[in-house]
Amino acid sequence: MSHIALFHSVLGLRPAELRAAERLRRAGHEVITPDLFGGETAVTLDQGFQLLDRIGWAVVVKRARQALTGMPDETVLVGFSMGVGVVTDLWSERPDAAGVILLHATADLPESVRPGLRVQLHVAEPDDFAPPERVAALSEAAKEASVALEVFRYPGAGHFYTDRDVPDHDAAAAELTWRRVLGFLA
Repeated sequence: MSHIALFHSVLGLRPAELRAAERLRRAGHEVITPDLFGGETAVTLDQGFQLLDRIGWAVVVKRARQALTGMPDETVLVGFSMGVGVVTDLWSERPDAAGVILLHATADLPESVRPGLRVQLHVAEPDDFAPPERVAALSEAAKEASVALEVFRYPGAGHFYTDRDVPDHDAAAAELTWRRVLGFLA
């Protein structure tokens, strides 16, 4: 069993993240889904970024940090799109994380990343939030830091392809993603 902190997208804590958390719980994991927007959600990316601007990045990260209080040091960090940015900001503070899962966006490795750390990246192809050059840079940084990075690209899928409530949804890519994530956590 893993302890998992799952951070939501810029659309707020929505059914997509709650369903993902429930799927992980059914597999025997303990999962928290902090609401970094205090109950507010958005329908479009533009609305989400406006909401983020109003709340402020510092508040979002502070809420995420508070949610991790009391969680084991080896808690797996999982981010959905904007949540990947949250993971990026918290990663260096959680050097003993058992793993990191990046969904729908790329991240920068912290300088203090632990060699051997297992990381998965799951992104659509193409995706403006995971352009090939960013994926290549992450792959190169992981290689240099001896991080065990697995990169999974899903051709033709939309940005939020794991969310069945949006037009981007790709059922086959989503199912494959969750099978890979569950394998990673096993």
